Parts: sequence; C-alpha cells; structure tokens
Amino acid sequence: MDVARLAAKDAAQAARVLNEVREARLAGQRGRVAPRPVIEQSWGRMLRSGVDPDHDFRSGLLSADEVRRRREESPLKEVLPVLREGLLSVADVAHHIMVVADADGRVLWREGSSPVLRKADGLGFELGADWREDVVGTNGVGTPAVVRRPVQVFAAEHFVRSHVSWTCSGAPITDPRDGSLLGVVDVSGPLETMHPATLAWVNSVAKLAEARLRELHLDALERLRAVAAPVLARLGGRALAVDTDGWTAAVTGMPYPRRLALPKSLSPGRRWLPALGLCAVEPLAGGWLLRAVDEPAPVGGGRLVLDLARPRRPSMTVGGGAGSWSRELSPRHAELLYLLAVRRAGRSAAGLAEDVFGDASRTVTVRAEMSRIRRYLGALLEHRPYRFRDDAEIEVLLPDDPRDLLPYSTAPAVAAGRTPGPRPR
Repeated sequence: MDVARLAAKDAAQAARVLNEVREARLAGQRGRVAPRPVIEQSWGRMLRSGVDPDHDFRSGLLSADEVRRRREESPLKEVLPVLREGLLSVADVAHHIMVVADADGRVLWREGSSPVLRKADGLGFELGADWREDVVGTNGVGTPAVVRRPVQVFAAEHFVRSHVSWTCSGAPITDPRDGSLLGVVDVSGPLETMHPATLAWVNSVAKLAEARLRELHLDALERLRAVAAPVLARLGGRALAVDTDGWTAAVTGMPYPRRLALPKSLSPGRRWLPALGLCAVEPLAGGWLLRAVDEPAPVGGGRLVLDLARPRRPSMTVGGGAGSWSRELSPRHAELLYLLAVRRAGRSAAGLAEDVFGDASRTVTVRAEMSRIRRYLGALLEHRPYRFRDDAEIEVLLPDDPRDLLPYSTAPAVAAGRTPGPRPR
C-alpha cells in the first residue's frame, strides 16, 4: 500500500486501513494489505523486545539541568539555525512541531505550533523525554535512529495505540567526520496534518545540517593547520598534526593520510597506532602532534572484537602487544567487517559487492570503503582477496535475536545472517 498517496487523498480512510493492518499483525494474522517493510520490521523488533502495544510506557524525563548539559555538549546545537530556518516557518503554519533528539533518543529541542506542542505534552513528547524505539515503539524519532534513514510513521503505523492519532517524519543526522549518529530531526503533528512531501522536506533539511557540520569541521582543520605548520617545519622525520577525531591537518616526512584511527582516550606519551606505528603524542590546540618513533612493530596478528550487539552503535576494539583502541563504526563499515568476520577465507571486491548490494559490478564502491577500513586496521586486513590475517583472533558480539542484526542494513548477505541457524559462510 502506498500510504503517502492514500493519506493525501483521504487521511481518515488511510488511518482506518492502517488500523486494520495493525490489529491483524498484533493478532498474528494476515491483513488484507501488508504493512510497509520498514514498519513491519520495526513492529517485529517491538514484539521481540516486549513493548506493550496497548499501554503507553514512559521512562523518566531528564532534568532541566541535564537537558541543558546535553544541549551544550551536542554538535547539533551548531546546526539549530539551519533546522529552524528550513523547518519552523512551514511547520508552524502547517500545525506541526519540530523536534530534535540526540543519539540516545532524548528530546533536546522542541518548537513550533503552540496548540500542537500542548497535544504533544499529552503524548509525553516533551523536553527530556526518551523516544527510543525500544521504549515507546515505532515512531519518527526512534525508528530513523535504528534504521539510519528517513522514516515517516503515519497513524496506526505507530506501534503503541496512544500514538495512532499522530503523524511523524524523522531523518537521522550523522557526523560527517566519522558517520556516527548525532541525533534525529522530526516534524510531527496530528493525523490530519500529514502531507506526502513532508518526509522529503525533513530529509533535505537534515542533509543541509550535515553540510553545515562539514563546513565547521573544515574550518576547525584550517585553524589547526595554522597552529601546526610552524611546529612541523622545525621537525625532522615523520610527523603529522591531527584533530581529536584523527583527521589530518598537516604532515611532514610522509604521505598525507586523510585520517588516522585514534584511541577513544588519547593522552600525551607513547602510543601504538596501526597506520603509523609507535608515536610520541603531544597536545596541540584543537588536536594532537604525532611524531613517529622508528621501532619494530609488535609481533602477532592481534585481536579484534566486533560489537554488533547494540543495533544503533556498532563498534570494534583492536588489541595487541602494544595496547588497545576502539572506534565506533559507520553502518557500511560494520556491514563489511561483519561479512569478513564470518567469511574468514576472504572475499573479492566483486564478492563483497554481491554480498552488500546484490550487484557484483559495484566494485568501485567496495574498494573505496575497504581502502578506508584498511587505513585504520592496518596490517590486520589483507587484500586479494579481502580478509583478516590468518593469525588474527576475531570475535563477533551479536544481538540476542538474530533478526536484530544490523537492522539498518539492506545487504542480502546480512539479511541471510538474520535468519536463525548457522551464520553465512
């Protein structure tokens, strides 16, 4: 069913049809129409996690002080002007509200039509509220955070009955530096305010916000470059200046790497980094100065733990004789590393393209992503075919239910891994 088209013609009829679909699904029956795949998959997650479809559960609100603290620490505060300019003027006239939540699903900003804000209070859609999908069910904040793409949730597509008089359109905002989720921007309102173009509008503004974040990052790198250039000019050997996320501002004595993988907590002293070896680490304003110390690399393949147990925040930890470091993974890198972990014999670029896209010809995209992965995994990954070193120890932490494996992924090989039974080989 094309929900957007039907709702645009007759919102009340669309709501009735969706209510029948929802009731049939909750009763374990086949309805006369099927829910959209993104909604059906979300409902499946809700049923498995025990969310009650008939009773509204609300976790505690954050205190006003905690909301202020999160606002100050969130990069999203830098793009509020973009979001307001792109969304608020239309939202207010159309009887919508704009909601901005952080990566934990907590509502940090909420603006728009005053009558709609009062209605949202009745739903618990308040500042500091927790709108994660596994807390309040399928919704326009929590579901886009899980699937990492824009989602419109209309009427009875909401899992919890008390939300079915509402329509929500949400889009994730990701950090252009590392692909991590920063939060979700959502436009919501009563059922009759639904418009089929709302989702595209919200997603476009979210992309403008990400572009603004990218501009701010480039400005920060320029400032670091101005600080680092005279320092590097006085040094011999290999050295580079990077920001706190590992993005390179300036370099001397070596090829220019776009980014280095850094430990979560880096401190001055000596540290082993896969792409550079043993380094002397010194603080710079806005980043770090890394000077290579030419010593032999540690012997052995090391150990990698790929943590996919948390659907929204896949990560990896690499350990070895010289210490350990961790990083959060982008959705695409999580897919590729999972596929290599379960296929230790390795995969060609064409094989990975088939696994991820269902199209063996998309090797250029795969090679580009694998090149980025190898920059931070270094010698732990081999190529021709792509594979982990034979002497590397690889552990994959999976969700308790296989169906919750990388829920945002549409890769055919990942979908095969969601079925109970042996993992793909």
